[in-house]
Amino acid sequence: MAKDEISRADELQALGWPLEDVRRYEELWDYRHRWGAINLEPDDRVFLRKAEAALPKRPSGKASMKKSLKEKSHYRWLAFYRDAMQASAAEQGLADGEQGAWPLLLSEELRLLDELQPVLGLPDTLKARQLIAVREALIQEAASQGRCLSFDFITPLAELKQRESTSWKPLRGEASADGTYPVLEAEAAEIFRTRASAQLGEWMRTTLPSLQAGNV
Repeated sequence: MAKDEISRADELQALGWPLEDVRRYEELWDYRHRWGAINLEPDDRVFLRKAEAALPKRPSGKASMKKSLKEKSHYRWLAFYRDAMQASAAEQGLADGEQGAWPLLLSEELRLLDELQPVLGLPDTLKARQLIAVREALIQEAASQGRCLSFDFITPLAELKQRESTSWKPLRGEASADGTYPVLEAEAAEIFRTRASAQLGEWMRTTLPSLQAGNV
């Protein structure tokens, strides 16, 4: 059976599969996509075959299975956190002209993805894990330039996982329990935006495999 290039967990959920089974499918699909099926337990292989047999057949040809950039999991993950922050109590209490450094940073990262158009396939998303350290360094700089509020980086994702199946990880990785949320006044925010754009853009151009010479 041909293996799907993207997880179809959302389709299983729409078919009425239990959330626990949908999550199991997504985790097994992700493992097989990264490492192959050779190390999967026999019952896990049977479960995957059962799930894929339940899915409706797609038209032949890779073109029908391609996602747009905004539909890619990495892009949606960043947008999810940006939107959660912009709707938070911390953002609602800001004074005129103030901006949260985190949503500003993520907005710049999304803008750069729109501009550069990386593939955001598995090679790109594996490399993109290194951006956790880049973001943290930028946020530390922002914290020294303004005041700090607090944001819960864990609960929004936990609540999302109660509603739907997703393999997304916390934005800040091991540092997610740290609620540091720097807030910048207008002038400092623009300086931070420029610096974040330069650093993130340089990192993407020089590190994401799909943006390297010969791959574009």
